Amino acid sequence: MVREGRLLVVSKQAAPDVYYLPGGKPDPGETPEQTLARELDEELGVTPTGLTPLVTVEDWAVLEDVPMHLTVFRAGLDREPVPAAELASMRWLRDGESDDDGPLTLAPAIARHVVPLLGLGS
Repeated sequence: MVREGRLLVVSKQAAPDVYYLPGGKPDPGETPEQTLARELDEELGVTPTGLTPLVTVEDWAVLEDVPMHLTVFRAGLDREPVPAAELASMRWLRDGESDDDGPLTLAPAIARHVVPLLGLGS
């Protein structure tokens, strides 16, 4: 989710100092769109709207230390997100800094692939 030039990023309780895009791993048989809808509901209490595929990233998952296949979508949200489930926090990122707390540590795949693609700096 990008709003007013800011990217929505979240951190997990397992690694509260590293920020990622909201989402997660698919359940058996789920499409990427179904996975995103389920994860956004669980993590932020929202439903994605206007899903459009943006990019597919092959990189390394920093927490699990395994290869990762990441499907990124552009999407709107049906209401304001509120962190829940395994999330530690939520921030809006602009030019590598949070609106709330200054510089953030982004997961490498997000910093290397997504932020430059969106032209948000880092």
